[in-house]
Amino acid sequence: MTKPKLSKLEFQIMETLWSKREASIREIQDSFSTKKKPAYTTIQTTVYRMEAKGVVRRVKKVGNFHVFAASITRDAAQRRLIDDLLALFGGSSQPVMAHLIESGKLSLEDVKEAEKTLKRLSLKEK
Repeated sequence: MTKPKLSKLEFQIMETLWSKREASIREIQDSFSTKKKPAYTTIQTTVYRMEAKGVVRRVKKVGNFHVFAASITRDAAQRRLIDDLLALFGGSSQPVMAHLIESGKLSLEDVKEAEKTLKRLSLKEK
């Protein structure tokens, strides 16, 4: 199964579902800050589109509203986003890493953790 591509709004909706496990459209809308709160119908339409993509599912109906849950993990969604970002750089991680280092967003601890992961993966391949 291919990893779904999510928009910024879809990611924000998914963050609510990942943290709350399940939520109604109204609960999702209420999770947005007052300044940037999308209209109820915008959230509703987006959630229904996400359901069609298979990234959320209806888990129950309470009264006349549905409760939704995430069908994909945060990890799967983030991996797709990172894969898309790297594709913009021709698959090379070098420009991304250089930017993270220059902007101070990549710490020495992050680099050490990455080295551990690379060593672990290289041992698996042998």
